[in-house]
Amino acid sequence: MSLAMTKLERETSLADLHVAIISIPEEGRGPLTVPIWYSYEPGGELRMVTAKTSRKVQLLRRAGRFSVCVQTETQPDKYVSVEGPVVAIEPADVERDRRSLAHRYLGTQRGDRYIQATRGEYVGSVLVRMLPQRWLTVDYAKRRR
Repeated sequence: MSLAMTKLERETSLADLHVAIISIPEEGRGPLTVPIWYSYEPGGELRMVTAKTSRKVQLLRRAGRFSVCVQTETQPDKYVSVEGPVVAIEPADVERDRRSLAHRYLGTQRGDRYIQATRGEYVGSVLVRMLPQRWLTVDYAKRRR
């Protein structure tokens, strides 16, 4: 029996609330691998916001692609790993991009407080959009079926 998720299962799982681990190739050393907030709607692009001068953006511009991995924190484990090209790196909008991510991860009130408290830190932030192409999934709950 395959433990792989169906297209609907993997897209739904990726769209659920997780902190993702992004991995970006870096020549001459291991990949940059760090946690990120992101958003994804099934069939669409994966979106994240970061500082325009960050190491992530420098590496993304060079590599032109990246991977993310998300997993459940409860048993039975399941994870989704997806890789694809950077579609765009463009100026982030506070309301459309930053606030929506803050609300997703912190809720409305805490998210609004977070945006207010960090407003100066993200001047010049960018929205990075990736089109998922390669998927690797495992759902260990399928062992029991």
